[in-house]
Amino acid sequence: MVKQKVVINLSINDARRRTKALKIAAGMDGIISTSIDGDKIVVEGEGIDSVALTTVLRKKLGFANLISVTSDDDKKEEKKEEKKEEKSDSEAQSVQPVVLPHYYAVPPPYPYQYCYYEDGRYPDSCSIM
Repeated sequence: MVKQKVVINLSINDARRRTKALKIAAGMDGIISTSIDGDKIVVEGEGIDSVALTTVLRKKLGFANLISVTSDDDKKEEKKEEKKEEKSDSEAQSVQPVVLPHYYAVPPPYPYQYCYYEDGRYPDSCSIM
């Protein structure tokens, strides 16, 4: 599993609500640590269902707003991307790719199709009995 860090904004006014929020958060599956920073609760763990945690807190405490969900993989990928960007900056200065503009033409409209019916019994327009 991937380690995650979830930040949820709560309306906490007293110590009783803070302990209640910490108990609810600590009771969820996969949670390693919980902490409160002002009106925000920070939860760290593996495989946390952040939506379920937010809905439980919302039902028990009244107001809960999910602010962010980050994982360790995201941080590792960002570090790798930064290293690649540093390398690619030096390469980009030496060679500039040629970008051609795209032209999207609208296809022409199709001609109208007419149905013409010719009666084969009377080839001339004049007929005598």
